[in-house]
Amino acid sequence: MAIGLALSVLLTHTLEGLLFGVARLDVATYVAVAGLTLVVTMLATLAPARAAARVDPMVALRAD
Repeated sequence: MAIGLALSVLLTHTLEGLLFGVARLDVATYVAVAGLTLVVTMLATLAPARAAARVDPMVALRAD
């Protein structure tokens, strides 16, 4: 995540034309995007994790 943040700060001049109404180094935007990415990641992993938690370990081992 640190590498992506560093690259995004370095590429802000290039992307400035695409970001309408957003300052080049708008901290709130960076925090909002990082938070949104975190929430989407957590939601995407929730369903498989819950399904895996419901499986009986002995049944899973016998299936192999």
